[in-house]
Amino acid sequence: MSMYLVDETELPVSALPMAEFRAHLRLGTGFTEDSLQDSVLEGFLRAAIASVETRCSKVLIARVVTWRMRDWRDPEVQVLPLAPVTSVEAVRLLDGAELPTEVASSAYRLDMDAHYPMLRAVGVCLPAPVSGGQVEVVATVGFAARWSDVPADLQQAVLMLAAHYYEYRNEVSLGGGCMPFGVTSLIARYRRLSIGRMGLEGMS
Repeated sequence: MSMYLVDETELPVSALPMAEFRAHLRLGTGFTEDSLQDSVLEGFLRAAIASVETRCSKVLIARVVTWRMRDWRDPEVQVLPLAPVTSVEAVRLLDGAELPTEVASSAYRLDMDAHYPMLRAVGVCLPAPVSGGQVEVVATVGFAARWSDVPADLQQAVLMLAAHYYEYRNEVSLGGGCMPFGVTSLIARYRRLSIGRMGLEGMS
């Protein structure tokens, strides 16, 4: 079963910790504020946030995302690929022409989980798409609406990684530019472990 993600919300610059990153660079490297360009800082922050989110399968700052898949992996329960999911806005069945049919919210429920949020059937199974169709799930995902409410260790990981990108911005080899150990340690507890069907049953 293939699944792909559409991110419906681009984070505005105002949502990024620009001031915190400037302060972090001054403390860590001694650069003065006048020597830093906002567009450069923004790029490294966005890259660091994306990298941390990818490593953890977590979203830091809340936004709306849409998943599409050919069918449910399991007709009773679908593990969603990102966490934490705070709400499911819509579930739709798309026909071959991508015309949507809204699924009643009474047909499913969201099981919130720090690592494996799930969409569960209310009843026998989740509504199935027609042949050649798709399923679309729209959800709000993220730890917090504001950067200041994101877990402190993940904030620190992003700032450390963005500073690392800044320091090695002219580095073309992989050795100096890969993720620092300190960042890896900070995000370790947020990373998912692989689970199979038996693991899902244990979480029921």
